[in-house]
Amino acid sequence: MKKSDERRVDVERASDSDADVDWLSFGKGDILQLEHVNPVLNAKMHLVNNAIDEIGFTTYQWKLFVLNGFGYAVDSLILLIQGIIAGQAGLEFNPGYKNGLTMAAYVGMLVGALFWGMTADIIGRKFAFNVSLMLCSIFAIVAGASPNWTVLGVFVCLCSFGAGGNLVLDTAVFLEYLPSKDQWLLTLMAAWWGIGQLIAGFFAWAFLPNYSKDCTTVENCTYANNKGWRYVWYASGSLVFVMSILRITVIRLKETPKFLVGEGRDAECVATLQIIAQKYNRPCSLTLVQMEACGVVDPGRGSKSKWGFGEIGIHLKGLYATRRIGISTSLIWLSWTLIGLAYPLYNVFLPAYLKSRGAQLGGQSSYVLWRNYTLVNFSSIWGPILAGYMCSTRLGRKNTMVIGALITMSFFFAYTQVRTAVQDLVFSCLINFCLNIYYGTLYAYTPEVLPSAHRGTGNGIAIAWNRVMGIVSAVVATVADTSTPVPIYICAALYILMAAVAAVFPFEPYGKRSS
Repeated sequence: MKKSDERRVDVERASDSDADVDWLSFGKGDILQLEHVNPVLNAKMHLVNNAIDEIGFTTYQWKLFVLNGFGYAVDSLILLIQGIIAGQAGLEFNPGYKNGLTMAAYVGMLVGALFWGMTADIIGRKFAFNVSLMLCSIFAIVAGASPNWTVLGVFVCLCSFGAGGNLVLDTAVFLEYLPSKDQWLLTLMAAWWGIGQLIAGFFAWAFLPNYSKDCTTVENCTYANNKGWRYVWYASGSLVFVMSILRITVIRLKETPKFLVGEGRDAECVATLQIIAQKYNRPCSLTLVQMEACGVVDPGRGSKSKWGFGEIGIHLKGLYATRRIGISTSLIWLSWTLIGLAYPLYNVFLPAYLKSRGAQLGGQSSYVLWRNYTLVNFSSIWGPILAGYMCSTRLGRKNTMVIGALITMSFFFAYTQVRTAVQDLVFSCLINFCLNIYYGTLYAYTPEVLPSAHRGTGNGIAIAWNRVMGIVSAVVATVADTSTPVPIYICAALYILMAAVAAVFPFEPYGKRSS
């Protein structure tokens, strides 16, 4: 018998006198049941999963669905807002580097994803969950008062630092409270991304045509006649501020049970689950005796200080604890890198390419332009809704991503034949709908298959790779020839590669439980 098997048997025997053996039945339904190198932690995660399933879905999870969804909405809102206002702000400030705001936003989100993701694994999910959104709101409001392009870029970066980091926590916190049969809701939650885009479109539609209509050239654009973009920031920041207050007041988030288990804080884990069960009148058979019967979990501190580099190294090693987990981690990061390059690049190159091919989009007024922008973003809400349904069927997560990527690729190729404004609007809506089938599922799949103790780090690095490619797309847009069709076909081909990568992911979460 292998040493790991002997240890597992010892854990099971240790529980015989204190708890039902069924509570420690390794096997049934846990995604990483045979992958984790720590059998004691594996046993305790199994117990926690049983307890969460026993409690079931309550109002607590519904509150998390909405409050965590705010993070999705804010991430897309901030990312789109900087792009929406860049043109008008540029007319007022006449910057030397017009793509500076895009780079500032992606740099902020890159650093935010890494910082808050690793923070979540070191000191817990609760602090980052409550603080990051508040920081985002403050800097978003201040951005509206920026006196020049450089200062605006700094505040966009700081605002994105909070928004990008918050997104890492949204999926992790929600997942770690979800019963296994409801994990598909993690995919559905990506619909909030589209809601954020829709809000951005509404703000642009409301303020830019009405408060910046007289600002059309650098020569006639002043602070007095170009306040629309500032109002967009003020409105966005105020909305995010309200969201951050609701997070603190509507639900007093407790540290997630799975983080507590990984830290060896069994008593707090049991207490948290028991409190939720009592509040919503649900059963919860988990006891501290059962947890302690599994043994003691060593958090495996890589250094004396929680903030040492050794601690970060422990979490990185945990993402490669076994061969399959390592392959899974690498493929997930590759997928985020590909989507991070393909979609921004397509948006960068498409307008110039269509113009070079003779597309007659017509002279659209500012009102019509932002109306269409809002309609396109509205269509993106429904992709994750369909993806959520698909994920809850035998198609599973992997096949949903494959289908979403291939359909998106098809419409991308077809889009190169657009010649009229109506065709442009229809195909834009279809692409946004189909793209979010893949994107929404990838957002959910990533934390589902990552080990709980290292989920924040793995998720943060995945999203960080996505942001790196966003920076690359901004650089390419500045120096490349946007009239050639080659980049369009490359971007579409990347979706074929994304589908292939999704098909060979080693884990399928459908019908199983996350660690």
